[in-house]
Amino acid sequence: MTKSLDEWEENAKKWEEEAIEAASYLASDEKGSNFRDAVPAEVEDQMVNLDSTQRVKPWVHFVAGGVGGMAGAIVTCPFDLVKTRLQSDVYQSIYRSKATYSTGTMTQKTINYVVQAGVHFKETFGILGSVYRQEGFTSLFKGLGPNLVGVIPARSINFFTYGTTKDIYSRYFNNGQEAAWIHLMAAATAGWTTSTVTNPIWMIKTRLQLDKAGKRKQYKNSWDCIRSILRNEGIRGMYKGLSASYLGSVESILQWILYEQMKRVINERSIEKFGYDEKHKGVSEKIKEWCQRSGSAGLAKFVASIITYPHEVVRTRLRQAPLENSKPKYTGLIQTFRVIIKEEGFISMYSGLTPHLMRTVPNSIIMFGTWELVIKLLS
Repeated sequence: MTKSLDEWEENAKKWEEEAIEAASYLASDEKGSNFRDAVPAEVEDQMVNLDSTQRVKPWVHFVAGGVGGMAGAIVTCPFDLVKTRLQSDVYQSIYRSKATYSTGTMTQKTINYVVQAGVHFKETFGILGSVYRQEGFTSLFKGLGPNLVGVIPARSINFFTYGTTKDIYSRYFNNGQEAAWIHLMAAATAGWTTSTVTNPIWMIKTRLQLDKAGKRKQYKNSWDCIRSILRNEGIRGMYKGLSASYLGSVESILQWILYEQMKRVINERSIEKFGYDEKHKGVSEKIKEWCQRSGSAGLAKFVASIITYPHEVVRTRLRQAPLENSKPKYTGLIQTFRVIIKEEGFISMYSGLTPHLMRTVPNSIIMFGTWELVIKLLS
């Protein structure tokens, strides 16, 4: 029996979909990597299992990273202010934790970290209220100007460098295949590059956030702060805390590695459920996966921050540059670690951790989520 034209068209469409799925498998599988060049462009567009960062143009990473960083910084700026002040020894006496107990004639700090975490959580909002009442609403966004000036290029540089170097490293050192050590190398390169370029900006932001309001206010604005540092401390003063920033790049490295691994699991589950053709997914499923990837960025940041947080306190003290007996109290990375632990105890290395997590975790969710959305819009 002769088939109708509609039946032929229906079968042809079905065969085309099967061919696309088979070609996608060959092009993505490690054994079939040699076939990649033979896959037509229209077929490659259907392959969701390939890492999108390898197919996105570098300038798209640059723009998307900047937009994501800006969105996250604006929303979480007040928590950044609290974190910076808690890290500083200037505000330690003002915002000192009330989590203490008495034993005879001696008063000791509790060792119950769960209780302290609850107290710190409460104090975070207490400090926000205090700053609002005593210094005004705009003081909650102190340092936002230099923060945005720093965040936008920092995130742009970080995402651009990571995406570009990951592609280069995988192409030249691992036959075009990604691996955890490729992610590590790319994240390290991105972290060190970003820290070197943007350290002066973070220096200004820290000084402004630690500047007290009222008669003792030292800096009028960002430009006044820059002139003061250059005049009194020289160009090297703009790079105080750089060694701690390099140490802090470990946090970024851990976050990228954890994020990539969690994203890989999400992609594998998606392939098992829907195959390689993204057209099989509904809108709700795409939104769900986007939320999972954004949440993975927040979880990765949480774990990385807990592990590497002490460098944040050391970096703030170095940038703060307090004087003791007319001499700088903190002179280097190791010396600062020793002084803080000797004078204030090891627990002080986690001062400001609660507002830091309250800022960085949602910041990462917003930043990575926005980054992915902008990439889809611009690609």
